[in-house]
Amino acid sequence: MIPAEFDYVAPSTVEEAVRALGSAGEDAKVLAGGQSLLPVLRMRLADPSLVVDLGKVAEMRGIREEGDELVIGAMTSHHDVLRDDLVSEHAELIALTTRTVADPQVRHRGTFGGSITHADPAGDLLAPVLAMDAEMVVAGPSGRRSIAAREFFVDYFTTAIEPDEVLVEVRLPKYTGWSAHYEKFNRVAQAWSVVGVATTVRVEGGKIARARVGLTNMGATPIRAEGVEQALLGAAPTEEAIRQAAARATEGTSAGSDANADVDYREHLAEVLTKRALTTASS
Repeated sequence: MIPAEFDYVAPSTVEEAVRALGSAGEDAKVLAGGQSLLPVLRMRLADPSLVVDLGKVAEMRGIREEGDELVIGAMTSHHDVLRDDLVSEHAELIALTTRTVADPQVRHRGTFGGSITHADPAGDLLAPVLAMDAEMVVAGPSGRRSIAAREFFVDYFTTAIEPDEVLVEVRLPKYTGWSAHYEKFNRVAQAWSVVGVATTVRVEGGKIARARVGLTNMGATPIRAEGVEQALLGAAPTEEAIRQAAARATEGTSAGSDANADVDYREHLAEVLTKRALTTASS
């Protein structure tokens, strides 16, 4: 299909992008990598009056470290995230998860921030940023503000970003020395996750000192598996300890049924994949 007619602007600064969004109100859409927006426009599931293309905003690209934080620009491509040594060293979970996103073509065009703000509950990167206590930095008419990942994801395809704001960067605490794994189940190659589990753990003295676990597609938003995290603290990473912790994976979840899986199957997957992810991460 052919998209409906819309105006188009390509600002070169964050401030210009914010002004453009403010001029159109809720009737504007932001174009990052375009891997989610363009199909929606072609099917006329969205009919914006204005599309704001962030492709020329150079300050929103790149990865850097600032003290104890790793900063990833919202317009950084998945491909560049995968190639970056800082990500591999300080945020292994992000690197491992990004490898599972779609296919090479999409990873070259799609962006880190675009995937996060799209807020598809089956999107792979939401659970890792939640598990890692990320902070989202957004810019609006009143300046910049930070939103904790726990507060950022509001509902299906809905975030805490206002219509006249744009995600500039994502700040992650450094998880240097932690091991990680992302386990996902999908029906065919390149498909969205039916269920996914993102986990990163720190083992000290033969015991799990800290653990972070996030669930993909077990609710309208990514979910932090706090029951699993609590069960792991101070435990040796044995098969039995991991099995008992994984049994708590569905606590606080609200999985739905669709053509890919019903609720019971998703809950079963969450437990099985949590066990697999923890076993790999703590080995």
